[in-house]
Amino acid sequence: MPAHFIAIAIGFMLDRIVGDPPTWPHPIRWIGTLITKGTAVLNKGRFRTGKGALMLIGVVGIVFSIVFTLVALAYQLHLFVGVLVEAMLIAIGLAQKSLRDAALAVYEPLAMGDLQEARTKLSWIVGRDTDKLQEGDIARGAIETVSENTADGITSPLFWAFLFGAPGLWMYKAVNTLDSMIGYKDERYEQFGKFSARTDDVLNFIPARITGLLMIFYTPNEGQLSFWKRFSGWSRDARRHASPNSGFLEAATAWQLGVKLGGQSTYRGVVSKRPEIGPAIVPLTALHIKSTLTQMHTVALVFWLTMTVIGVFVYAIA
Repeated sequence: MPAHFIAIAIGFMLDRIVGDPPTWPHPIRWIGTLITKGTAVLNKGRFRTGKGALMLIGVVGIVFSIVFTLVALAYQLHLFVGVLVEAMLIAIGLAQKSLRDAALAVYEPLAMGDLQEARTKLSWIVGRDTDKLQEGDIARGAIETVSENTADGITSPLFWAFLFGAPGLWMYKAVNTLDSMIGYKDERYEQFGKFSARTDDVLNFIPARITGLLMIFYTPNEGQLSFWKRFSGWSRDARRHASPNSGFLEAATAWQLGVKLGGQSTYRGVVSKRPEIGPAIVPLTALHIKSTLTQMHTVALVFWLTMTVIGVFVYAIA
């Protein structure tokens, strides 16, 4: 167990400082290829819901088994080798630096007034149409992405890593990738991706709420509202979001910054309206992207420390 905590600590810091070298092959691409091939075979004809469940079990089982075998073999070779291999697998599964870099790629041209470049960079990380967005909506797209992915890309993988090590983290990543690829409520995927989407909701349920709560407690209160005002606004607005989990992240961000998130967006020319959340004390600007990154880094660190303390305490009394 102490080796497990050390591996998580090393992996967490490696991801925070170094991130994923862009030229390295990434397991998410391999998982994505497996999902693409499985979808081509299974997502047709009758019984698509059952076939989707089979796909979920198959992909998660393959990913978990491979990572478990790698980690077990590494620890059998030597404790140091095991810690190093598990730490690398954990680092690759987190997204602190990559999320920061993607958000700054939007912030920098936006802060300089280059809306066209900011729209282009935003289009790399969101699904909405960006070609006509102005500063506030560009900032909103980046902020909502960072806020939601603070859980999806950092605290949720960490949560499952603390419970089951690198195999647990990659079990989560497999489900999250399935949800991002086939968890849509449209004619093609609604039945086939149903189990993947529901499983992703379940795996994110606890980490998303813990992460949102930590934002309220530990990140800068830029809106200058009282704690109870922010807490009550967060708990109310979180449930207005279409996602059962993302709302707890975005609502916390909005209330800590004193801004409004949600509202109208366009996807492939189709207008989509989401409930507006947050107090709307100040208009959104490029600087709020940097504030959201401060939130992300603060919450990630506090989450890791909290889980470490709880884990050591449980280990000590067991």
